[in-house]
Amino acid sequence: MRKWVLIVGFTLSYMLMNSAVSAQCSICTKTTQQLGEKPAKGMNSGILYLAFAPFAIVGYIGYRWWKNNKDVE
Repeated sequence: MRKWVLIVGFTLSYMLMNSAVSAQCSICTKTTQQLGEKPAKGMNSGILYLAFAPFAIVGYIGYRWWKNNKDVE
């Protein structure tokens, strides 16, 4: 089981670090096109940074829930 967790973890981290992700909605895209390329990249990084926190919190809660239910059985 631990082997699969490591494989999935490395695969996900590789996918997240390797690809350029565009996290802008249509309104943000139009706004950043007017600002230029460097501010657009900064805004995109900020959007990704802000989106990470809810996913991390939900992931932590899910992990704790899974770990507590695993011990009960």
